[in-house]
Amino acid sequence: MQIKDKVTVITGAGSGIGRSLALGFAKKGAKVIVCTDLNEENAAETASMVGATATSAKLDVGDEAAIENLVKKVEAEHGGIDIFVSNAGYGQRGGLDLPTEDWARMMNVHTWSHLAAARAVIPGMIERGGGYLLNTASAAGLLTQMDSGPYAVSKHAAVALAEWISINYAEQGIGVSVLCPQAVRTAILGPLKDKKGDSNTRQAAGDGILEPDVVSDDCIDAIEKERFLVLPHPEVETYFQRKANDYDRWLSGMRRFRERLQAKS
Repeated sequence: MQIKDKVTVITGAGSGIGRSLALGFAKKGAKVIVCTDLNEENAAETASMVGATATSAKLDVGDEAAIENLVKKVEAEHGGIDIFVSNAGYGQRGGLDLPTEDWARMMNVHTWSHLAAARAVIPGMIERGGGYLLNTASAAGLLTQMDSGPYAVSKHAAVALAEWISINYAEQGIGVSVLCPQAVRTAILGPLKDKKGDSNTRQAAGDGILEPDVVSDDCIDAIEKERFLVLPHPEVETYFQRKANDYDRWLSGMRRFRERLQAKS
């Protein structure tokens, strides 16, 4: 899928990876770049940085109707959406102690938002001969996130949904990539020091913290080559293979890793 002359929509475009993708799409010659974010001012700032090809809109991706309305508006104004980037997300620590509402909110943002976007854009994409979805998940969707149960579960579900769409819609011209990075220098990463002041002790930061533009470049390359897994941290592929080869050994190793992290906090 070439980005040049394409109509694109990006959620979570107000900062981080989403903002870098908007700028990267502009360099590739996208015809329209719709920058959306829960923070309307941030989305507008990104659109201003991109220039004349960009517009902005406020969007809560946890609201399925809002996604549907946005898609209808963009299609009415620009004749269809070629690339939809479902990128918005947030972090929250906790597990069984969190109320069901917190788990449900994370599922809405990290999984059901991808489903809502797919439902809204795929029919039109098929009618026009094809289209592309880029869904942001996380390395936690292939491995896990020890300090957040709902994050791990919702990101696993996001990867599974992307797999299902790819299997069932590829023959109708729908391409799918799913982004699974570890630590990226965005608001989700949060504080990088533990209580003792030691840096990079968080699980996701163990293999380094990437800049958003590095990740967005990898995403753009994946879209152009129609590659499913986007793994900016190459270590994730190794960990994923180890998990598949010996699940029990991998779980044992993760328990030891958890103990080491707790000892530093």
